[in-house]
Amino acid sequence: MRRIVMPWLMLGALLPSGAVHAADLPPLELRSPDGRSVATVSLDGDGRARYAVSRDGQAVLLPSPLGVQLGEDERIERGLRLAGHRYDEHDSRYELVAGKTRQVRDHYRQLEIELADDKGRTLGLVLRAYDDGIAFRYRLPVPATGDLLVKEDLTGFLFPRDYACHALNLGRFGTSHEGEYDPIAASRLRPHHLIELPLVCATGQGATTFAIAEADLDRYAGLYLTGRGDGELGVEAKLSPRLDTPQLAVRLSRDQVAAAGHLTPWRVLMLGDSPGALVESNLISSLNPPTAIADTSWIRPGKTAWDWWSGGLAADVQDAGMNTATIRRYIDHAAALKLEYMLIDDGWYVGSTGNGRYNEGADITRPIPQLDLPALIEYGRRRGVGIWVWAHWKALAPRMDAVFAQYAGMGIKGVKVDFMDRDDQEMVEFFHAMMRSSARHRLMLNLHGAYRPTGLNRTWPQYLTQEGVLGAENSKWSRRITPGHNLTLPFTRMLLGPMDYTPGGFRNALPRDFEVSFLGPQVMGTRAHQLAMFVVYDSPLQMVADSPEVYVEPAAPVAAQAEGRPRQVVAAELHALAPGADFISIVPASWDETRVLAGEIGRYIVVARRSGRDWYIGAMGDEEARTLELDLDFLPAADYRATLWRDGDSATDVRRESRRIDAGHRRITLELAAGGGGAVLHLAVPAPRVAGSAL
Repeated sequence: MRRIVMPWLMLGALLPSGAVHAADLPPLELRSPDGRSVATVSLDGDGRARYAVSRDGQAVLLPSPLGVQLGEDERIERGLRLAGHRYDEHDSRYELVAGKTRQVRDHYRQLEIELADDKGRTLGLVLRAYDDGIAFRYRLPVPATGDLLVKEDLTGFLFPRDYACHALNLGRFGTSHEGEYDPIAASRLRPHHLIELPLVCATGQGATTFAIAEADLDRYAGLYLTGRGDGELGVEAKLSPRLDTPQLAVRLSRDQVAAAGHLTPWRVLMLGDSPGALVESNLISSLNPPTAIADTSWIRPGKTAWDWWSGGLAADVQDAGMNTATIRRYIDHAAALKLEYMLIDDGWYVGSTGNGRYNEGADITRPIPQLDLPALIEYGRRRGVGIWVWAHWKALAPRMDAVFAQYAGMGIKGVKVDFMDRDDQEMVEFFHAMMRSSARHRLMLNLHGAYRPTGLNRTWPQYLTQEGVLGAENSKWSRRITPGHNLTLPFTRMLLGPMDYTPGGFRNALPRDFEVSFLGPQVMGTRAHQLAMFVVYDSPLQMVADSPEVYVEPAAPVAAQAEGRPRQVVAAELHALAPGADFISIVPASWDETRVLAGEIGRYIVVARRSGRDWYIGAMGDEEARTLELDLDFLPAADYRATLWRDGDSATDVRRESRRIDAGHRRITLELAAGGGGAVLHLAVPAPRVAGSAL
């Protein structure tokens, strides 16, 4: 990693307090490195600080409020004067251990401003301009006495017109952060709404799109948005309240506050020329600190089998359920499909309920008698399959370090922690404690019942994925997981980071034929639609959600028995794979490069991702059939061998085809079926003609 900090404009131009009054202050301007986006900060005649954002000369945000309320009557928002400011520029590169790209350029211009009030307090503002967005954070003053208290964030986001947006209204604090991002006009956002991040809006100026988000959430409360009640178009900040003192959002003792003041999380405005450009952005990760984990070789992205989705089904296991035979069968299934992991879900330890409810008498370190966990870990090791286990966060929290140490000693590779369902300051602190402890013990993490990502994957790369998404599990009890819903997620929730949607359902049904079933659930849309999710959806730990028998074609039992393995395993391995299962075996879970080739929120998307020398293209559509003509000019000029998995005559049918794509005509046509069709393309890049050369 290299880091370059260069002076730009007025580097080091710090002015003495009181030197510039509001009436004398021209707007301070900060331009992105490409010059297209501009953020300005100004003070009005009452000393109220405002910021505004434009792109290509068009207003994105009108002058919008800045400020914070520290206590009941401690608002820092007016009567301010400029005490100093400084410009910097930074340009470096860093690597993500797992995610949608390997190499990330971190290039921004920065403006630091000090605003003083008549009580002698100084509110700092750190403003950054990237090519793909604007971000700012406050530096809160050190309290003269007592604790640093934060009651409200007074930040606003004012719109110049009635933007067409997509929003998830959670309605209340303390949820699993799951729901639909529905289309809504900005004028319909109300003060009583509690809007989850990101809020995604089209500006109406060409295809320019923005998303309001948050990054580097640490020792603070999570951010939401509400509509404004003053007749102005736009939204304003709302912080998650503390459970012990709901009138406050943040309480920090003086020894928790840095001498220079406390830095809040970043408030982020992602900007792009299209919704797809936001999908490509790494801005949320870049706004987080680099990792301090020196050796990351133990962090290995991959795909995992999973017993919970289908209710522990394994058709060729007698008395299937949470027991050694069933999990052994899932391990065999993972090995047959070349999956790296098997995740043992709720119900495996003594006192776990199997339905997600917390039992304070549970022993999170002791398997139930029916499950020989040490033997299963060893069996998985011999078959090349690592074991993950599920844990309720309340059972983990009181002795997290000891539990993680025991898990690591047993050879467990990762932990799925569940049911946090909060983002108040205390829960945010628990997340960071969990990151530190799991890193010490070299355990990977998958967080369920979790608040949406804020870029922790850069700082803590062992955190591979998380929920905070209305995913496939909801098909077990509702009709909410439609193809159209699936097409909103890449452009909304996925902008913030990895999402454990749990794809790979092979009981596929068109919307008109879909039936709700908790045991052996169906998924709405075609099988190719499900396959495409492994490319389109970011998740360095990808679930292969269904039960083992649906990934193989029925066949007659095989009489032979392999040494040390049950009869049914040999039979399963000799079966032909079901249509599409071969793609699951080869598709990676982490990527070196990502490009969005086409897309429209809620309608369709085409994503190209590179792993090593090979490209994979995933295309997903809503309930409308469509034909897509794709330009592949981003590929180096060469002849390509392409393998295509596309919609067949029924929802469960997948047609596999091989094609040649000539160097002089790098285009391909994809036909997506009605009812949520999808297609997946695997492009094998030819080897270089000259030894040692590279594309």
